[in-house]
Amino acid sequence: MSPDPHEIRFLRRALELAAENADCGDGGPFGAVIVHNDQIIAEARNRVVVDNDPTAHAEVEALRAACKKLGQFHLEGCVLYASSEPCPMCLAAAYWARVARIVYANSRSEAAAAGFCDAELYQEFLLAPNDRRIPCRQLELPNARAPFEAWRISPHKRDY
Repeated sequence: MSPDPHEIRFLRRALELAAENADCGDGGPFGAVIVHNDQIIAEARNRVVVDNDPTAHAEVEALRAACKKLGQFHLEGCVLYASSEPCPMCLAAAYWARVARIVYANSRSEAAAAGFCDAELYQEFLLAPNDRRIPCRQLELPNARAPFEAWRISPHKRDY
């Protein structure tokens, strides 16, 4: 099946954003756009370096902008176009946002060849919490579940 010309256009825009970022140094060479009804509703570049924010990946920034623009935290019916295969954090964010699909240009192995390797993270998440590089352990406290119970019965609860 040949690629849709719209998809090519949107993916090229994500690559343009990535190239701009490679030139200016605000973060890594990554760009992303969010499309709804064949219209770009948000676009972003990686801002990790300029914002001193390890979560400021292009995909996350684009998801935030799209949610703000649409006034909602779900992006059903939207497509995420990314210059590279999303890292585990960005992939999880896309799932939380409920995007319809993700289209990317470069694979994670191509990103790794440029110095951006996420393979370790993918492996870390498969380990038991205490076996991870950053050990995690649950500390059970009395009433620790109280916030969950309050949420469960809250009249203000909005499922997400």
